[in-house]
Amino acid sequence: MTLDDVPAVTALEQRLFPVDAWPLQMFLDELSQPETRRYLVAQGSDGIVGYAGLMCIEPIADVQTIAVVPEYEGRGIGTTLLTALIDEARRRRAADVLLEVRADNPRAQQLYVRFGFEQIHVRPRYYRDGVDALIMRLQLAGEPGEGTAHGTTSEGPQ
Repeated sequence: MTLDDVPAVTALEQRLFPVDAWPLQMFLDELSQPETRRYLVAQGSDGIVGYAGLMCIEPIADVQTIAVVPEYEGRGIGTTLLTALIDEARRRRAADVLLEVRADNPRAQQLYVRFGFEQIHVRPRYYRDGVDALIMRLQLAGEPGEGTAHGTTSEGPQ
């Protein structure tokens, strides 16, 4: 993700997460911290169709966001983005990757479980509309490539 991508990503964010959307400035702030952040976009024929971000402060990496527009779900975009974030966490020597996922989003939960994430906690009423957040963790193995489900073919949003 570059600064030029932020307006399009912000528009997608508003569309996909109308209640909890990040403001434009939040994306700008995140991109201004490359020493601890990595943000990616997925391009389709219609422009940006997905995006994802990771914060890594050793030994913990945290998936800040991951989203795919509904028209592009089921094409492996979420899987590709999540794989890239996990690979980045490994490069940054993280021991664990954490994320929050909405309790009412089973498709995303299934994606994370396929990658080896386990639910470790619940944050009640975490989202503005009162939905709980499930906290999930992936413990990274010592060798690159271990502990991830590379080669999976389906994906989920957020």
